[in-house]
Amino acid sequence: MATIKVNSIIDSSKSYEYVDDGNPKAGGVKDVYFAPDRKYVIGFYRQNKNKPQTPLEYQQQKERITKIAKDYLINIQNGTVPNFWLDEIFRWPTDVVEKDGKLGVVVPIYQSKFFFAKGYTSNDSVKGGEKVGKWFTTPSFRNKKYPLALDKSELGDWLSYFQICINICRGVKKMHQMGLAHSDLSYNNVLVDPVTKSASIIDIDGLVVPGLFPPDVIGTADFIAPEVLATKHLPITDPSRKLPNQKTDLHALAVLIYMYLLRRHPLRGGKVWDLDSEKDEVLAMGEKAIFVEHPTDNTNRVKPDQLKKWNLFWGEPEKLPYTVTGPYLSALFRRAFIDGLQNPMQRPIANEWETALLKTVDLIQPCSNLNCDEKWYVFDNSSKPKCPFCGTPHKGTLPVLDLYSKVNGDVWKPENHRIMVYHNQYLFKWHTSKKMIRNESLTAEDKKPVGYFTFHQNKWVLVNQTLQGMKDLSENKEIPVNSMVELTEGKKILLSLEEGGRLIYVTLTNKN
Repeated sequence: MATIKVNSIIDSSKSYEYVDDGNPKAGGVKDVYFAPDRKYVIGFYRQNKNKPQTPLEYQQQKERITKIAKDYLINIQNGTVPNFWLDEIFRWPTDVVEKDGKLGVVVPIYQSKFFFAKGYTSNDSVKGGEKVGKWFTTPSFRNKKYPLALDKSELGDWLSYFQICINICRGVKKMHQMGLAHSDLSYNNVLVDPVTKSASIIDIDGLVVPGLFPPDVIGTADFIAPEVLATKHLPITDPSRKLPNQKTDLHALAVLIYMYLLRRHPLRGGKVWDLDSEKDEVLAMGEKAIFVEHPTDNTNRVKPDQLKKWNLFWGEPEKLPYTVTGPYLSALFRRAFIDGLQNPMQRPIANEWETALLKTVDLIQPCSNLNCDEKWYVFDNSSKPKCPFCGTPHKGTLPVLDLYSKVNGDVWKPENHRIMVYHNQYLFKWHTSKKMIRNESLTAEDKKPVGYFTFHQNKWVLVNQTLQGMKDLSENKEIPVNSMVELTEGKKILLSLEEGGRLIYVTLTNKN
C-alpha cells in the first residue's frame, strides 16, 4: 500500500494524495482511489486496450473535464445558492490531475447519508454501500418475502420519492441552463436517501460540453432515449446518428420519475419483438418503443404471468396505474411516453416536472392505516377517496382548497392548483402569492409557515400565524394574526392583499 502524490493541472500550486493498495474501486470508465483522510476521491480514466485514445482525443478529453472542473464549477460558485448545488444536488469535480499518461478527476466524497446504515433486513452485507437509485426503483428490494429485501428503516415512504424527484429535476434544470447535458442520467448515476428525502447526481465528469469531445457512452440500459438506440448502428460521424444531448436527458428524467414513483419501467411490457434478446432490447427500447400504459395501444401491455410473484402489485399497471400520481404528473407522463417518445421536442423539460411534482405534493393525503407501507397518496378528485396502496378509505370530511388569482383588474381566475388539507398541515408563503416561486432559491425565512390547518372541535380551521390582511370574504371579516377561520363549504378566504395575492375557495368532500 502506497500513498501517492499528484499535482493539479488547473492550478500548479495544488497537489493531492491518494492511497494505492493495488485494488482500486472500478467504475464504468474510471479506477477510483481514496484520499488518506477520505475527504475526496481521485478517479483515473482507464485506457481502452483495444482502441487506445489518439493524442487528439486525449487532448479533447483533457480540455472537456478541465472546463467542467474549472469554468463550470466557477459558474456555479458565483451563481445563486452555490452551497445547495455543490453540497446537496451534485458531486461536482473540483480539479483535474495527470499521472503516467492518464487523466484523473478529483471529486468530494459522498455525504454519509448516501451510504446504507443497515442494508438488508436479513443481513448487513451491503451496510456502508452506496445508495445508488437502483435500490429504490424495484419492488423486489422492498418485499419482505424477498431474501434481499432492504430494511424498512432505509426505505422512507411514498412522499420521500417526490422530494427525491424534485431534487433530480432541479439538478437537470441547472445543467441544462448551463448548456450542459449529463449524457448518462440513470439510477446508477443518482444517489438517493429516502430517509432524508435527498438526491445527488454523480459522474458529472461525463457531461456533454458543446463543441468539446463527444459523449463517452450512449447511456445506461433502461434510460437510453429511443432515437439513440435506433441509430446506434450508424457511424458516429453520420449526421443521422443521434448522440446523448439535453433532449435524451429529458427521456431519462421521465423514466427515473416514473420508476421512483411506480417502481416499474414505462417501456418494459409484454411485447416480444424479436426472439434474439439483444435485437429485441434494441427494438423494444428504440424504434418500436411503446408505453406499457398507452391508453389506445395495447401492444405492450404487461402480462401478469410474466411477473415475479413479489412484483405483481407494482408491476401490474392495471392494479396501480400511472394516474395514481395525480393529474399534473399524469399529463407529463403522457407527453413523455406517448407524444415525446419518438419526438424529442415534445418531451417535458425539467422545470415542468419540478412544477408538476410540487403541485402534486399539495394534493398528497396521509393514509389513516398505520400499517400502510407508503403512508401517503394523491387525492384522486373522487367523492370517496381511498389509499390506492392498501385500500383504506379516507375517514371524515376532506377540505379541498382551490387557488385563485386576479387577472384583468378584479376578475379572479382558478390557477389549476389546489391544496388538500390534513390535520396539522402548513400553509406557506408560496401558497399565498403568485410572486413567491417555490424553488431552490427560497431563503430560510421564505420557508417558514405562515399558517396551519387543524381539525379543532370537530371543525376544520385555518390558523393565521403571520399573514397581514388575511380576510374571510364570505363573511366580510378580517382574520387577524393568531386567530382562526372555519373551512366551510363555499368559503372564500383572501390570503394576501399584496399584488399577486391569492384567494382560496373551499369545497368539502367525503361528507357522509
